[in-house]
Amino acid sequence: MKHYEVLYLLKENRNDFVSGQLISEKLGVSRTAIWKYIKTLKEEGYTIDSSSKKGYKLISSPDILTFEEIKDYLNTKYIGKKIIHYESIGSTNTTAKKLAEQGEENGTIIIAEEQTAGRGRIGRTWSSPKYKSIYFSIILRPNVNPMEVPKITQIIAAAIIEGLKELKIEAKVKWPNDIVIHGKKVCGILTEMSGELNKVNYVIPGTGINVNLNKEDFQEDILNKATSLKIETGSTMDRKVILGTILNKFEPLYEEFVQKGTIESSIEVCKNNSAAIGKNIRIIQNKNERQAKAVDLAEDGRLIVQYENGSFEKLISGEISIRGLDKYI
Repeated sequence: MKHYEVLYLLKENRNDFVSGQLISEKLGVSRTAIWKYIKTLKEEGYTIDSSSKKGYKLISSPDILTFEEIKDYLNTKYIGKKIIHYESIGSTNTTAKKLAEQGEENGTIIIAEEQTAGRGRIGRTWSSPKYKSIYFSIILRPNVNPMEVPKITQIIAAAIIEGLKELKIEAKVKWPNDIVIHGKKVCGILTEMSGELNKVNYVIPGTGINVNLNKEDFQEDILNKATSLKIETGSTMDRKVILGTILNKFEPLYEEFVQKGTIESSIEVCKNNSAAIGKNIRIIQNKNERQAKAVDLAEDGRLIVQYENGSFEKLISGEISIRGLDKYI
């Protein structure tokens, strides 16, 4: 879109005015068209100083997760090279699945500023206030056996842990699909797949990260088990930096999986940053509970637990959840 070409010019000269004549010559458009493009950018939240003598100067960019705002933080080959951005949709996973069915390419990311029908594992809903969190789904087309797909959840989890660590935030993985800080959930992952007996059509890992939520943004009944990066750090976080950093961590971990058939690096991250390993936990399945000690993470991502009688079991994520004995984890 032409107005983004104007934006690129303004970003290239962020500290200076760019004359209307220069924009006109570079883009081959009239002064009237430039005025319309500037107006559109202002409507999208960009603050632009306009001067009849000097031209236009970009003052600030809005806190939105469009490709134009994220690309400066991306260092990937194909993950996120196409971003489809929505102000508000029901669910990024639902939209990503529809687009994947229509042939959308590998690595495309669906991002929403707000979800009105966000979903989690086992049919749970995911609360989604506008502009305060990161909600994204990635369209992946790995050439792997469908039985291998659950491993992608561990890859995403490892990328988030490593990304947050780079930003000086220590988090843990609550197997199989939550990220926690100080025992409270800050992120949830939902991985969905379309496939046949021996073929994967596409995989959609969807992620929701609580970034700049305040305590009053949470319902009172979940305050003891949910948190945000802002609450934990005491600072407002830059969502663009967070997302770019996570995607940069994700691509090489995912490449290890599709090219070498292993998730060794991801498992190492998840194991070393586990919120469960070494603890006694409750295993919840179909409203039934049993207790065990989480002892290790298998190379395929299954959680190894030991029961009181000394026997071991490898848990498959599916319809299983785990909790601490007297708290979330």
